[in-house]
Amino acid sequence: MNKISSIVSFFLFILFFSLPLAGQDVDIPLETPRSRAVRVFLDCRTCDMNYTRQEIPYVNYVRDVKEAQIFVLVTDQNAASGGRQYTYRFQGLGQYAGMNDTLVYSSNPDLTSTIIREQRTNLLKMGLMRYVARTPLINEITISHNRDLETEEVIDRWNNWLFEIQTSPRYNAEQSYRRLFLRNSIEISKVTPEIKLEIDISQDLNRQRFIEEDQDTTYVRSGESADILFVKSLGEHWSIGLRWDLGASTSANYKFNQEFLPSIEYDLYPYSIATHKQLRIMYSAGYQYSSYIDTSIYNVTRENLFKQELRLAYQVQESWGSVNLSLTGSNYFNDFSKNSIELNGFVRIRIIRGLSFSINGEAGYINNQLNLRKGDLSEAERLLRLKEQATRFQIGGGLSITYTFGSIFNNVVNPRFGRTGGGGGGGGGGGFF
Repeated sequence: MNKISSIVSFFLFILFFSLPLAGQDVDIPLETPRSRAVRVFLDCRTCDMNYTRQEIPYVNYVRDVKEAQIFVLVTDQNAASGGRQYTYRFQGLGQYAGMNDTLVYSSNPDLTSTIIREQRTNLLKMGLMRYVARTPLINEITISHNRDLETEEVIDRWNNWLFEIQTSPRYNAEQSYRRLFLRNSIEISKVTPEIKLEIDISQDLNRQRFIEEDQDTTYVRSGESADILFVKSLGEHWSIGLRWDLGASTSANYKFNQEFLPSIEYDLYPYSIATHKQLRIMYSAGYQYSSYIDTSIYNVTRENLFKQELRLAYQVQESWGSVNLSLTGSNYFNDFSKNSIELNGFVRIRIIRGLSFSINGEAGYINNQLNLRKGDLSEAERLLRLKEQATRFQIGGGLSITYTFGSIFNNVVNPRFGRTGGGGGGGGGGGFF
């Protein structure tokens, strides 16, 4: 214990003398061109901040949005090409108030992460130029372009069709245990401003083998599904579509199950600003056919049902944080007591300088498990979750509170030992590597 106390005392001694003297302002560096650079808060959870700081050294990256002169919010969503669409929203603060802009970059699915990182950083450079031009560092900037640029028409021989095939085998083995997990999937899509067609086909297999001296037991859980979605745009707020889901599952007791649900959706905000704000209301009503592996708790092996579903989804991403909430309710027309309600949410809020709060969770009321097997489950079926079990609710969640203090600047890049975290608003680039 004495050794531990001595070590702790030593580190406290080093820490004490490394802190600035009382009254010294740690947030104001010496007067240099860099000290007069524009202060930027970059809220980007998919950025490599080490690379960003290296490639754009003519701004000051601050870790508190209240110290920033420019707030940059980066959001992303799936693009029709199979890549990602990144939206960079620039908001001027203080002396730059009113100087706002939005730039968009769409990556192709065949690009490497290195190329995507470079092109995204170039987009950020262009967005920051109008602010940098008002600082002394404008004299350090040189603008160039590729003089071999040619204008040509883009011809898409695939006509917006996209195909993706994936297989994910995994195997584990111990002296008394073996596990084989296999997932295969095919995704086909065509997305244009007018229509959206997505077809997802997947197959899962989970085989577990338990080897004991007097017993060798194998348990298998498998499932197949085909989910089809077709949507037709009806302007900036309305859309209609069809959801057709087919599948089979040993866990859920489905030999075959299909849901055919015509749907209509209204977004209170225009779809064009969906990366920043959404409030979507979708109503679906249709037909469900179920054929069961074993007799259900209602003594049937197949049944025809009609159901309806109402879904509300809200999303907003601003400088103060972000909110993602969804509420889904459904019931069967033949028996309104057979219903379910599910709430999912994630909230991240910046409270005061350096203090942020995040909470995520889900809660659901379940009273529509018509597919449950009749009879009792074995101990192995319960413990290994081989078969769906009766429940009236599900709930889960977590929260985090973060407080950071010290220098407001975060410009230094030092990748040694791989523990440098992302700066700005929480970018990437950390981890062991």
